[in-house]
Amino acid sequence: MKRFIEGEDRSQSTLFPEHLDDYIAEDNPVRVIDVFVDELDLKGLGFEGMQPEVTGRPAYHPASLLKIYIYGYLNRIQSSRRLERETQRNVELIWLTGGLMPDFKTIADFRRDNGKAIRRVCREFIVLCRELKLFSEAIVAIDGSKFKAVNNRDKNFTDRKLKARMQQLEESIARYLTELDRADREPALVTEARVEHIKKKVATVKAIARQSTWQGEHHNHARPECY
Repeated sequence: MKRFIEGEDRSQSTLFPEHLDDYIAEDNPVRVIDVFVDELDLKGLGFEGMQPEVTGRPAYHPASLLKIYIYGYLNRIQSSRRLERETQRNVELIWLTGGLMPDFKTIADFRRDNGKAIRRVCREFIVLCRELKLFSEAIVAIDGSKFKAVNNRDKNFTDRKLKARMQQLEESIARYLTELDRADREPALVTEARVEHIKKKVATVKAIARQSTWQGEHHNHARPECY
């Protein structure tokens, strides 16, 4: 009798799939992103695409794309291609978008058309998080600099200090969007050749495993180069 907890067979169909919501804890910050964006007046903030076209292929709602960008900003995901991949494999983003997987061009075009509005919303979201102490008991990293989320002296804001903090946020968000633009201009494409390369590496790993290299035998076989 097997004495280990085993996962499900990946090829097995499920009649009653689990709720996606079960994978996101009640205190997960992505829930704040979700509510925050849903309560915004996106049209009033200047976002384009709020009125869908009558004909043609349906577009993504700006709220869905904005959620992707806010999540990316908080997690320093610095290219539209990376954001595209994360929507396909990151359970938090899958939950946040309801399983939507826009391609990188759609994500990049949204940023290009709504850069000013995105900067404003990201700034307001960070300010809200600080007011709500969402990051209390944690360290918030922005552009490589670390700031304590709770700081006694920072609780007393003067007009000058507040303006300085807001300016820092504006510059941080602007740098992030600039990095996205740069990354999109110099993409690391996931081509068919790359996929085939990975498949060959997987086959190599399996072949060496069958030769007992990783079966508890202490031989000096060369291990595969996986990257």
